[in-house]
Amino acid sequence: METELRQLRDEALAALEKIGSSAELEPFRVKYLGRKGGLIAGLMRQLGQVPREDRPRLGQLANTIKKEVQERFEEKKEALLAAPAAAEAGVDRSLPGRYLPFGRLHPVTQVMEEICAIFEGMGFAVAEGPDVETDHYNFEALNIPRHHPARDMHDTFYVTDSILLRTHTSPMQARIMETQEPPLRYIAPGKVYRCDSDITHTPMFHQVEGFLVDRIVSFADLKGVLTSFIHRMFSDDLAVRFRPSFFPFTEPSAEVDIACVICGGAGCRVCKRTGWLEILGAGLIDPAVLTMVGYDPDRYSGFAFGLGVERIAMLKYGIDDIRLYYENDLRFLSQF
Repeated sequence: METELRQLRDEALAALEKIGSSAELEPFRVKYLGRKGGLIAGLMRQLGQVPREDRPRLGQLANTIKKEVQERFEEKKEALLAAPAAAEAGVDRSLPGRYLPFGRLHPVTQVMEEICAIFEGMGFAVAEGPDVETDHYNFEALNIPRHHPARDMHDTFYVTDSILLRTHTSPMQARIMETQEPPLRYIAPGKVYRCDSDITHTPMFHQVEGFLVDRIVSFADLKGVLTSFIHRMFSDDLAVRFRPSFFPFTEPSAEVDIACVICGGAGCRVCKRTGWLEILGAGLIDPAVLTMVGYDPDRYSGFAFGLGVERIAMLKYGIDDIRLYYENDLRFLSQF
């Protein structure tokens, strides 16, 4: 018992020396000096088990050790509590405070969150998927077989013959439909990758894919959803047009344009002198896609769309070069 008491004393004093802040004082007190669970109190409760003739000597030793640790603890506590006061003794409190800059969300992130909020308000759920995708989900499950010419439009970054960096977030459409039954209403935001770089394209950009599947879905439903989204995102009087187009996974397909907000429709380098800017592609889901995921195209129908977040951010903020978003110039980014 005597050996244990002396070892505990040495351990407690060594632990006390290592304490560097007032926050560490209470855990030390509870561990060593606590009345119920403290180590010193625990040993003192064992004095009843030692021979009667040794109890007075060991009891006196235990009390001496407890008193010593308690006194050293109080000294340490006073020293730590006095340190902040001593540090502030030379501080002039009349001086103005220091400016602490704070960060903001990147403008592309702000627009992404706004897009998601608008569609969530229409009842769409949000789903996210992997950036590294398989050829099956990125192409074949979306009615783009291996030698389809539409693959040339995507300028894909391949990792292997069957693994790639996804060129759109549309693979989430096939992934979700494989595991869930209609009705479905989802958007899939995220990063996508293509070998392309100019004032309106970057090798990595952000896209939001959306789709809806139910019993009776028409092109009018698609036009209503997208027109409502565009007017909420920009303004109620912004001109919108739907142009016939082609996408392997939708039929019929359309590209959606809005009047160029950079030049007001007069023509500029961003809109390529046309006065219009394409912001998304859309269409009714091809029956072949529905069949591949196990849906009966005679029973279910749906629509899908995909939009580029950076393109919408350019139009929303009047930016004429997409590369500004990724040059990390704080003079530019701090405006948002």
